[in-house]
Amino acid sequence: MILNIESDEFIKKISDYVKKEKKDFWNELSPQDQAEIKKGIKQLEEGKRTSYNDILKKIS
Repeated sequence: MILNIESDEFIKKISDYVKKEKKDFWNELSPQDQAEIKKGIKQLEEGKRTSYNDILKKIS
């Protein structure tokens, strides 16, 4: 039934509703997880990186 609707206004309302209902995963994270992610981003911005191969060597 919805697929047969030709009203642009109705389709826009439905689209807006669906977009509004999407949850941002960030808000679902605990404050501790958010802090760890922010810490990691800051380290990357400061050039503190470890290559994937180095990580594999450490865990092997």
